[in-house]
Amino acid sequence: MNADASPTTTVPAYADLSADARADAYLERIGAARPERADAAALRELQLRHLTAVPFENLSVHYGEDIVLEEGALFDKVVGARRGGFCYELNGAFAFLLRALGFRVTLLQARVFGDGGQLGIPYDHMALRVETDDDTGPWLADVGFGEHALWPLALDDRAEQQDPGGAFRFREAPQGDVDLLRGGCREFRLDLRPRSLAEFRVGAWYHRTSPDSHFLRSVVCSRVTDDGRITLSGRKLVRTVEGERHETPLETDAEVLAAYRDHFGLLLDRLPEVATPRGRTGGANA
Repeated sequence: MNADASPTTTVPAYADLSADARADAYLERIGAARPERADAAALRELQLRHLTAVPFENLSVHYGEDIVLEEGALFDKVVGARRGGFCYELNGAFAFLLRALGFRVTLLQARVFGDGGQLGIPYDHMALRVETDDDTGPWLADVGFGEHALWPLALDDRAEQQDPGGAFRFREAPQGDVDLLRGGCREFRLDLRPRSLAEFRVGAWYHRTSPDSHFLRSVVCSRVTDDGRITLSGRKLVRTVEGERHETPLETDAEVLAAYRDHFGLLLDRLPEVATPRGRTGGANA
């Protein structure tokens, strides 16, 4: 799939497709062939294809849409409606695809480090522990953290790991947890105990409603490109090409809607408006 192209087909609903047809539709969504083997090379290719094709976006938050963490709802949004989402949706959906292709997947909860090194809430982020059939790994796969590693990371390796997104390292943390560092700075703290999808509902609810949620402060849509990243934040289109940042202001609603269509494949009939978090009365930036 060309991630810059607008969608031209409609995928039948999850309930109307067999398991193999769901996997095939998902693979078409990300422009990937069905791998012959559930090995590390296939996992790397699938993660990179997903990051390139499916945007990290928080439009549902600002449209007032529910975040439904169920397999059918995630498939219908990411594959059927050709939308993106944030971590719970993207990694939740990706987990279903990987399992359908023979990978062994465990959901992990993480707390994200904020300003000053303060940890976020439990279930702040979802990531995936993935086992392959080639005796490598286990791997940390993640298609829902925005600007991050492009390749899966070796979860048991404590040495520095080089990735197109930077230098990453896992470090032991209290109570059996593991911190992930990028360029020496802590990104998030992983709890290695297996979790169910339903357990992440509280985190999704928090980020959709809390005055302290950064997802309510602005509308963001972003994806990886062949040479960097492209991001639409409000009315500003940002292209990062080989580390060089280029900003383009978009003056009209029509220009913004065209940017969603042309760069992210999102056909929107209206622009999302920045939500007012519950507990605030003066607007999202009050």
